[in-house]
Amino acid sequence: MKLSLSLTFCFSFLWGTIMMFPTTPTGPPPETDFSFRVKDTSLTHLTVHRRTGEVFVGAVNRVYKLSSNLTELRSHQTGPMEDNAKCYPPPNVRACVHKLEASDNVNKLLLVDYAGNRLVACGSIWQGVCQFLRLDDLFKLGEPHSRKEHYLSGAREADGMAGVVVGDDDNSGDPKKKKKGDSRLFIGAAIDGKSEYFPTLSSRKLVEDEDSVSMFSLVYQDEFVSSQIKIPSDTLSLYPAFDIYYVYGFSSRTYIYFLTLQLDTQLTQMDASGEKFFTSKIVRMCSNDTEFYSYVEFPLGCTKDGAEYRLVQAAYKHRPGKALAQALGLSEDEDVLFVVFSQGQKNRSNPPRETVLCLFTLHQINLAMRERIKSCYRGEGKLSLPWLLNKELPCINTVSSKRLLNKKELGYRHK
Repeated sequence: MKLSLSLTFCFSFLWGTIMMFPTTPTGPPPETDFSFRVKDTSLTHLTVHRRTGEVFVGAVNRVYKLSSNLTELRSHQTGPMEDNAKCYPPPNVRACVHKLEASDNVNKLLLVDYAGNRLVACGSIWQGVCQFLRLDDLFKLGEPHSRKEHYLSGAREADGMAGVVVGDDDNSGDPKKKKKGDSRLFIGAAIDGKSEYFPTLSSRKLVEDEDSVSMFSLVYQDEFVSSQIKIPSDTLSLYPAFDIYYVYGFSSRTYIYFLTLQLDTQLTQMDASGEKFFTSKIVRMCSNDTEFYSYVEFPLGCTKDGAEYRLVQAAYKHRPGKALAQALGLSEDEDVLFVVFSQGQKNRSNPPRETVLCLFTLHQINLAMRERIKSCYRGEGKLSLPWLLNKELPCINTVSSKRLLNKKELGYRHK
């Protein structure tokens, strides 16, 4: 494996700023009666169309389309379907020796592909296949399921997958002139121990024909490298419970980011019976990096009254309003990241109820990553990716570090 900028992050944490809110309302709450309720299913994901304000909601066995005031406009049924998690490829492709039964289709990913004027809805059945739904009426345009590239993850949990669609970021043009097939999907997924079947992180093509065999194929692949990262089998042999849970994905300028929860291999014993500890990390790579050499991960957390909050639960990237920007001394066009953490490092699936809302600026995150990359090229510290390299490796003082540390090669093209 070629080592480059892709293999560096810091031991020390980047601690966020805790958001403080008044204990009593500063004014009367707005009078609204907007609500959406369902009784026969559980809601899992939500995305809002950035131009129309329409709301799309993923659920168990359903996808909903709501107006901006949360009035239900359409619904589309995605399950239950005959399936068995042990069937690979799925039973609709090849006969399976395992008994099939009606299985709920849990929505794990819900994204708008603006260039394709379609919704990408990925579920838990058939090893994680996705449906493409027309934005207007949720009509199913296609459901590619015949090739291994169409299977994104067989994990059944709703909260282990996140994605970012890139290639359609120009908001100024006419959306009708957008060309299908120009988009790419960066997707991170928990793999439930099946590294031979699924990458933990990959970049996929979104082509015009929803049923094309090229749909979800890797953006780049040759004999040695490709647009994906897999959890090594050696890591899973040492830590059978190791996985990476992707909580939130977003883009900012020339970068793609993911907020993740990972098993902390330094605190967790190797056998599966011991107590498990987790840590939150932010992953970053250049959006035009087809070989993932720019991959960087960096730990995040918050502290309050001496207690550490290290279990990321939710996140959202936005630009601050005028009041917040003034309070923090920021520009209103600077991206900030709001993150909710639970206390401690244990009980990922059932975290403590004590949570905090923290704020990070993307400038703050990028600066910390850049400083760590520079220090590693000076030979300071370790690469600190034991899950990917199977061991700790020291940073090496690079003779050509001055050339490698210029802004362009570090990916800081927007500075």
